[in-house]
Amino acid sequence: MLTEAIQIVLVDDHRLFRSGIAALIDSIPGYKIMYEASNGLELSQKINPQTKPDIILLDINMPHMNGIETAQWLKTNYPDIKVIVLSMLEDADKVMTMLRLGVKGYLLKDAEPHEFEEALKKVSNHEVYFPAFVTRHLVSNVNRPEAVKLNNRETDFLKLAATELTYKEIADKMCVSARTVDGYRDQLFDKLHIKSRVGLVLYAIKQKLIEV
Repeated sequence: MLTEAIQIVLVDDHRLFRSGIAALIDSIPGYKIMYEASNGLELSQKINPQTKPDIILLDINMPHMNGIETAQWLKTNYPDIKVIVLSMLEDADKVMTMLRLGVKGYLLKDAEPHEFEEALKKVSNHEVYFPAFVTRHLVSNVNRPEAVKLNNRETDFLKLAATELTYKEIADKMCVSARTVDGYRDQLFDKLHIKSRVGLVLYAIKQKLIEV
């Protein structure tokens, strides 16, 4: 029996780019472009329970309703749709924001065709996909984290660090001082050989401490 194709919606404001990506995806067995939109506003007008795709490929920089706003809207209205970001940006802050909004993957627009295919397959199989620059620039020496033992407070902090809370709000939630939270953060940076909050989020995802 034939398996039904994974339905994909492409949201990007550049028509030529959409055409190229649509042709690429339609060439991958098991995946099909359902429809396209030029921005988040157009997507919100097209999508409904009957036209809901399995995966949305989402640009960040778009007029009217950008990718971050669209990801937030999708998280609220269609949380079961898997989102893969398409961007020209190697931007740590953008990655962090999108991770907090629950995206399942992040692809650079100049990625090779096999990377698109790998991302689609991983995300459709309930995995996550992030390109080399994420780990290369935001996480260092990730060959050791599995062996690291964290205490309960460090684990609690790590889970909260992967949310939208500020460090001050994390301190309030943990009923400790801001200085104590800074201490947890610095201890984890040192223990895990990580240099940024994005790195902490990626570690938490890898260790399945949070769901994305």
